[in-house]
Amino acid sequence: MQFGVFTVSDITPDPTTGRTVPEAQRIKDVLTIAQHAEQVGLDVFALGEHHNPPFFSSSPTTTLGYLAGVTSTLQLSTSTTLITTNDPVKIAEDFAMLQHVAGGRVDLMLGRGNTGPVYPWFGKDIREGLNLAVENYALLRRLWDEEVVDWEGRFRTPLQGFTSTPRPLDDVPPFVWHGSIRSPEIAEQAAYYGDGFFHNHIFWPADHTRRMVEFYRKRWEHYGHGPASSAIVGLGGQVFMRKNSQDAVNEFRPYFDNAPVYGHGPSLEDFSQATPLTVGSPQQVIERTLGFRDYVGDYQRQLFLIDHAGLPLKTVLEQLDLLGEEVVPVLRKEFDALRPAGVPDAPTHASLVAAREERAGDTRNDVQTVEVAS
Repeated sequence: MQFGVFTVSDITPDPTTGRTVPEAQRIKDVLTIAQHAEQVGLDVFALGEHHNPPFFSSSPTTTLGYLAGVTSTLQLSTSTTLITTNDPVKIAEDFAMLQHVAGGRVDLMLGRGNTGPVYPWFGKDIREGLNLAVENYALLRRLWDEEVVDWEGRFRTPLQGFTSTPRPLDDVPPFVWHGSIRSPEIAEQAAYYGDGFFHNHIFWPADHTRRMVEFYRKRWEHYGHGPASSAIVGLGGQVFMRKNSQDAVNEFRPYFDNAPVYGHGPSLEDFSQATPLTVGSPQQVIERTLGFRDYVGDYQRQLFLIDHAGLPLKTVLEQLDLLGEEVVPVLRKEFDALRPAGVPDAPTHASLVAAREERAGDTRNDVQTVEVAS
């Protein structure tokens, strides 16, 4: 099972000091956070895509390309790549290029985002959001899977004899997660293609997450990819920890109360009860996270949001230390012990290459069998 962190790249005033970190410093801080995540033994760092304040991450592949050069084991991903407003040709090219730069340590999460005005900014109609997601991804798959593509659709200029460059590393495209909070159509799309499904798992109660993941698993099995238990599932989550749980609550409360998304709404206690937000001791985070398995089954990737709402860099790095030293080692051991045989690991470039070679070997054996029988 993979464990890591993701960032939404917000630039938010620290409510305890009133200070807002300058944009340039916040970008550097995120680079530091990612490198520290690798140093403490985490597996994944994921970065969102936004095109409006208070967020800075308009070009995730630029940031991940830098991180590819200063890390060696960290899986680099996005916590949203906008499949609706980005050109699928550019997505195909950017992520294949990133694959080569990172030696295969790349996957991506596709989503529609949470900012309505981004559609007209990029010449799209928000009312076509789901149709854009379906058509753009179908083209993206062809661009990676086929050397030469002839294509015509509703939402972009037709392609004739087009080859996306560079080609995917080892002829194996990056693994794709489809991220959604509320849209069963996206879970359906993930299941149809045999891709991963990532539930953000932040703002909604457990029963909603259960229903979405259960639907994806059923559709995965329906499309012939294997039993529902073999579907590839990822979850988000939010945590804030201190050795003493009350210290964590007292320290995090002003950040929660003033956060750009959920601030000035339900209390910290009410929100923690209704959603997976966990503020407390490392042991409480361990117990709460292990409990996710009770309603989604065995899953492959767990990402935590730890750097939002104006938290200082020093505090975020302390959160990473607690994750790496006290939380993730226990979670790895416990989840591995609970996982039945036959439940796959999270896909990596190496595992995808091996699976492709195995399929090619099976095909050669089938051909040889036919030839001998003839």
